[in-house]
Amino acid sequence: MTSTPTAPAPLLPAPQDGGCPFSPPSVYTDAARTGTVTRATLLDGSSCWLVTGYQEVRTVLSDRRFSADARRPEFPFFVPGRREIAVANPNFLRLDDPEHARLRRMVTGDFLVKRVEAMRPEIQQIVDDAIDRMTASGSTADLVTRYALPVPSLVICLLLGVPYEDRQLFQDLSRVLISSTATTPEVSRAQQELLDYLGGLAAQKRHRPGNDILSRLVARDDLSLREIASTGLLLLVAGHETTANMIALSTLLLLRHPEQAARLADPAAVPGAVEELLRHLTIIHTGLPRLAVEDVELGGTPIRAGDGVVAMLSTANRDEELFGPPGTRPVDELDLDRDARRHLAFGFGVHQCLGQPLARAELQIALETLFRRLPTLRLAGTGAGSSAGTESSAGTGTGTHADTTPAFRTESLISGLRELPVTW
Repeated sequence: MTSTPTAPAPLLPAPQDGGCPFSPPSVYTDAARTGTVTRATLLDGSSCWLVTGYQEVRTVLSDRRFSADARRPEFPFFVPGRREIAVANPNFLRLDDPEHARLRRMVTGDFLVKRVEAMRPEIQQIVDDAIDRMTASGSTADLVTRYALPVPSLVICLLLGVPYEDRQLFQDLSRVLISSTATTPEVSRAQQELLDYLGGLAAQKRHRPGNDILSRLVARDDLSLREIASTGLLLLVAGHETTANMIALSTLLLLRHPEQAARLADPAAVPGAVEELLRHLTIIHTGLPRLAVEDVELGGTPIRAGDGVVAMLSTANRDEELFGPPGTRPVDELDLDRDARRHLAFGFGVHQCLGQPLARAELQIALETLFRRLPTLRLAGTGAGSSAGTESSAGTGTGTHADTTPAFRTESLISGLRELPVTW
């Protein structure tokens, strides 16, 4: 049985509370000051453990005594009503080995570093074409819809074998799936519609295969059409939503720190800059849920089998000892010269993000090209050379240029922007 808290515990997931929108909500940072493992309560009233320390988060994500199988009855969910949906259509992200390994292994080769490196010229062309289209229509645009979203959407469509002209369908349905405010019937319908779409597409590829992931999965004789559709759904949603939000948020952050954005002019500095952006932003602000399947001691705290656990990536990525040694800026500040390679933005352990080589390549190319080709890029409504307020006021409506403050997505389980008006 799940333990009962003996004192009031913070409610998860916590909303952004008016502080810096690039930082974790204060509920998480306050808990991290209390200890690396503290009590919390989920929206359905159940108790769980909030794990905020770097080493403790790594342990939760790599120790097999913590399960990722969402079909287990006591597995913690952030939004009430989502359990039935996850149980009905599990994907390898929400399964343990050997099921997880069997399904993941079938698509691992498409995301290996060597394969992604060979794709760089193609990604570069996609990025250049997106900038060409954006600049051809004027000197002002919404960077989210004209650049941040199209680039990763087109890349994942090419990999999966999904027609790009269907992008509006899967983008709209994806937003429902990652919404914290959508009702259970809405999420269930969106998921079923995407599964039906991908299942139908996979069935077509049995007769007209291409050089894509869905075609390769269909050619196997050990996968059901349902498993193929579930795998395709995971890759499609994760493959464009997270990267699109990272491109938009990174651009906003760099526009507010032009002195650091200038570092992108040095090609050798771009990979490290992207690692720091990944660490600093950690767009999965809700953390990763797990279930203890054995009694475990974590950070000096006894956790019982059946206890829900939430591994908070954002606070782990603000670990002072690891990321804030003498000579660097505080961990709550952006520092593109920081060695951030050990961040946990992609998770850790066997469930670590499969597509991280692709995400890194897309971010490196998209950000370097954007700031190189549009050196006068700035937030719409601000003067050239203005930093458009400070990081602490970004998104709060209290900055110098509050009338042009970008709108943050507050209803999503993934941090992002609704729009980012820019000019050049």
